[in-house]
Amino acid sequence: MTAQPLPGEQPVDEGDGRYLRRAIELANLARSRGNRPFGSVIVGADGTVLAEAWNRNGETGDCTAHAETEAIRLASPRHTREELAGATLYASGEPCVMCAGAIYWSNIRRVVFGIDAVRLRAFRGARLDQRDAELSCRDVFDASPVPIACIGPALLDEAAASHEGGWKT
Repeated sequence: MTAQPLPGEQPVDEGDGRYLRRAIELANLARSRGNRPFGSVIVGADGTVLAEAWNRNGETGDCTAHAETEAIRLASPRHTREELAGATLYASGEPCVMCAGAIYWSNIRRVVFGIDAVRLRAFRGARLDQRDAELSCRDVFDASPVPIACIGPALLDEAAASHEGGWKT
C-alpha cells in the first residue's frame, strides 16, 4: 500500500456549510446508535431537503446501508432523475466506491463531503473488516459521461471529530 498525499481542505459557503454540518450531526447520531459514523443529506436545487440518512450497518446488518445509499433510497422513489440532477448530496465523509456509484446512478450531479478517504484510513486502521477500496469518489465520478462536481474535503476538524475513538483498534 502506497501512502497517498493528504488532499487540501476546500472552503465552503454558508449554505454548503449548513448542510454539511447537518450530515456531520447525522454521523454523530449513527455512532450513538452503534453504527459507523457517517451521515448524508440530499438537498434539491431550491434548497428543500429531499432526504437525510445515517449509516445503519450496525442496526440492520446490511453492509450496503451506508449513509449516502440510504439517503438515495429515500429520495429516488419520490423525486425524478431531473430533480435529482439539480440536487447536492452532502456526506460527512468521502463517498466510498459503492456510494459514488449510487450517486452516479441516481443522477445527482454535485457532492460536498467532509473528511476525505485518505484521512479516514488513519481511523480505520489495518483491520480488514474496516478497510476500504482505495479509490477516490472522484475516480468514479471522472468515469461518468455527465459531469459530477465534487467539493471536499471540507470542515475537516468537525468531520473528523465523529471518528475519534469510533473505530475498533
